[in-house]
Order: sequence, then C-alpha cells, then structure tokens
Amino acid sequence: MPDTASAPVLLGNQPGSFPHSVLAERHPAIIRQVREAFPYEPRQHRALDELLVNCTKGEIEPLPADAHDRDLWEAWGVREYAGRSWFDVPWLWSESWFYRRLLQAVGYFGPGPWQGIDPFRPFKLAELDSQETDEELAALDDLADRSAEEQDRALLHGSLWGNRADLGFRLSAEGARTAAAAPGLVADDSDRLWGLLSGAGEATLCLVADNAGRELVPDLLLIAHLLATGRIGRAVLHVKPYPYYVSDATTADVVDALRRLAGGRGAAAAHGRQLWSALADGRLVLRAHPFSSAPLPYHEMPGDLRAEFASATLTIVKGDLNYRRLVGDRLWPPTTDFTDVTAYFPGPVAALRTLKSDVITGLDSRMEAELVAAEDQRWRTSGTHALIQVHSPG
Repeated sequence: MPDTASAPVLLGNQPGSFPHSVLAERHPAIIRQVREAFPYEPRQHRALDELLVNCTKGEIEPLPADAHDRDLWEAWGVREYAGRSWFDVPWLWSESWFYRRLLQAVGYFGPGPWQGIDPFRPFKLAELDSQETDEELAALDDLADRSAEEQDRALLHGSLWGNRADLGFRLSAEGARTAAAAPGLVADDSDRLWGLLSGAGEATLCLVADNAGRELVPDLLLIAHLLATGRIGRAVLHVKPYPYYVSDATTADVVDALRRLAGGRGAAAAHGRQLWSALADGRLVLRAHPFSSAPLPYHEMPGDLRAEFASATLTIVKGDLNYRRLVGDRLWPPTTDFTDVTAYFPGPVAALRTLKSDVITGLDSRMEAELVAAEDQRWRTSGTHALIQVHSPG
C-alpha cells in the first residue's frame, strides 16, 4: 500500500468533523429510534440508557465474560482499546463496536425472548414496502425493450445509486440536507467492470452487499441480470451475520427482498422467481462470514475469505462502509491511486459506492479541483456523488 504517513487513520475526536458527528449525534439518534420501535422491557431500557452515556461520555469496556464472541472481539482490538474514549480510537472500530454493544443492550444475542430480533427490522421493512420501491420495480418493465448496453447500464447504476437509501445516512443532518440533490460520478471504470464479466457463463461473481431494502433489491436485480445474460454462471452474495450499521443486509433481509420481488408484478416477479430458483440450485449462494462485521479493513481478512475472493472472476464491493474497509479508513489525498491501495486484494475488485464519508481515492487532479471549487468538502459526505472503481491484477 502507499505510504500511510500522509494518510492518518480517521478518528472521531475532532469536533465539527464528520466522524465526530456520527459518534456524538447519529449514534444517540439511533438509540432513540430503536427504543421507540419496540416494546422493550425495563432491563433493555436501562441497558440502552447505559449505552447512550457510555458511547458519548464513557470509555470502552470489555464484553461480558459469557459473551459468545468475547475472544473474537479481543482479537479485534478490545484489549488494546479498553479504557479509552470511543472518540480516541479508529472511527471504523468505534462504529462497529457501537452496533455490537447495541445488539447486546436489546438482548439480540440472548438467551431470552428477544434473542435474534433485529432492532432495525421495522425501518428496513418500511422502506422495502414503500411507494418508492413500487415505482422502481415498475420501471423494470420498460427495460425489456432496451438494448443490451442500456440494460447493463441501468441495472449497474441502479445498484450503485441504490446506496442512497442507506437508513443510517438519512439520520444524519447531512443526509437530510442533500437528499434531493443531483448526483454525479467522480470516477467511472464501468467499461473495465463489464470487460471482466464477458465470459461465456463460467464467471463467478462475489458481491459484498451493503444495505438492505431499496439498495439490496437492485443488487439482487443486477445479479439476476448477470445470470440471465450469461455474463456469470454463479454469484456469491456476502451479507452480515447479524444486524449491523442500521440497514446492512442479513440473510433475513435477502429473503424479505426476494419475497418482495416474487410477490410483485411483471419483470420484478420474474426476477424474484429466477433468483429463488438460483438459490435452490446453487447458482446463487449466500455467505455470512464473521469478518463481514469486523471493525477492521479488508487487508486484514482471514485466509478462508481471501481464498474465496481469489477464486472469483470479480468481487464487487458495495457501499461506503465496505469502501472504507477496502482502501483503509484513512484521510487519503484524493488523488491516491486506487490500484495502489487495493493491490493487496487477492483478485479483481470493483467498488460501487455513493460518497458518505471522508475517505476517497482514485480521483484525477482536475476532478478534485472542480469538486473543491464547487462544494468545498461536502462532496465527500453528502451522498450526491458516486464512483465505480476497478482494480484487476495483471
């Protein structure tokens, strides 16, 4: 990777910074939303109150001795960070730790009656059942008469821009201000992406999903399109092993999205049935690797995950969080070469991401200058810009 001396790890301890606003404002807002979404019992309300104080004013504490994943989190940094402020450790780590502690507070890991109850499920379902989703699915019927190139572009960009539906982003003031702003691509390697998926139905695609709901649906539609057109013969969809970052996709969310498609009309229903069959016959495979919810960048991925990505024709990494994990959660100079920061990745990789945090690489100097001149630094976090970046070894 490039010299990291000029690219500090992002922390949340600078008031006014985007990471600080997430830790100080977004996380408390999420606690309040989760509290109101379920008829939780007194012990859960007490635990949520304690988490609210701890995550904003307290210090990082180890997991309980009987926590099923205590050893895993100790390996991921709890021993190193215990006793320190949430704001003084890497932002990527603090955010992941928040969601692990939130699930503990609501009893997700049990034992007990609330075991396995996704605290974000009401928000995910509301989005999946929205009129906006109806309109997006109805638009699929118009694609059938379009050229193959137009279909490719529409479904790829649907997957790319679906990331704007991120529920966690909507909770932020930045997201509320810019929801209606016009989008723009700051980097576009889509020709290289399609070049890697030009095989005769023998290619394997790994897609590392980000959000559920209105983002997961276009991700699934892209997979259905690639299977139907013979660009790939098999897809591996990586989801989170438990609820994470408000709206990140789990296996249950995939099932909900497939039911939404299959229960629709026209092309949407046909795609839903196709994907349902693909799961049944092994052309579509789900993975929920523990590392998918790790507070670490992908260059620290374990060997079994590395081997899976190495065997894929292409791995598509979706969303802002996965981009941060792919390139390293650092304040890179925007013109840092994307190929350099992803050189460690074991196979061809593509990033599809709308910009919702400060991390960015791979811009040319002209594009950076235009963005800064037009918007100062808000383009980094507003969700109004996006990128498609590809690195293919060799």
